[in-house]
Amino acid sequence: YLMGAVMGAGAAMVGIFSYMQRSVLTDPACVDQEKRENKKKKKKVKMGLRESAKFLLNSPYIRDLAILVISYGMCINIVEVSWKSKLKQAYPDPNAYSAFMGNFSSATGAVTLGMMLLGRTIFQKFGWRNAALVTPTMIGVTGLAFFALNIFAPTFAPVAAKLGTTPLMLAVLVGAAQNILSKSSKYSLFDPCKEMAYIPLDQDSKTKGKAAVDVVGNPLGKSGGSLIQQILIFGVGSLAAATPYLAVILGGLIFWWFKAANSLATQFEEAMEAE
Repeated sequence: YLMGAVMGAGAAMVGIFSYMQRSVLTDPACVDQEKRENKKKKKKVKMGLRESAKFLLNSPYIRDLAILVISYGMCINIVEVSWKSKLKQAYPDPNAYSAFMGNFSSATGAVTLGMMLLGRTIFQKFGWRNAALVTPTMIGVTGLAFFALNIFAPTFAPVAAKLGTTPLMLAVLVGAAQNILSKSSKYSLFDPCKEMAYIPLDQDSKTKGKAAVDVVGNPLGKSGGSLIQQILIFGVGSLAAATPYLAVILGGLIFWWFKAANSLATQFEEAMEAE
């Protein structure tokens, strides 16, 4: 039944996509043909690493935006690798591990849906600045709590015993919460904040800014966390021994993230008021 449902949903998506391409996107009543033709004619700006780095150095606005992207990627990687290591210790049996990951995926989907529904309200009531600070706050609180449970496991043993579990399992659950909240807040708040930040820019800055963030921010965010962990493991011998250092680095990244987000929020608000 599950495979049939997946295949049916896939066929429905292909059918809807095909219908949109044939009937909706070619209908003058639905699409502005002039804008569509202009969009086709536009060439995508390609910037190399040197040009992107130079553009980031010369633009505080885009530089702050790139810091947000880099910080997110590095923080996620730093916590997730350690969490999966603990998860394998807690669930050495492959079937139990798969069952946990299935529940984890279901919880991620449910929380993401809830956050998507709340996202618009957060933007309307609290503004861009507070919406941009939700993601680093969630990652900072849950990520540092996860590392604390690993570093000070004996200290938390009585608390875990009262809850009917172990420090290891408690760390796994907090790490799962960190991953769920970070992913859900990314889709509902972080990504919309990032796209909204381009709105007040002129077309040239917007195009070059996106290209620079794609060339420098995304790869550095994804690979930077892995590089830090590899260096620490090489230096101290194991991921477990590197945990205290990773906690300090995570705290530094969150501070850097907050500073860039506040700076970008001030520039964004001033630019929006000027328009």
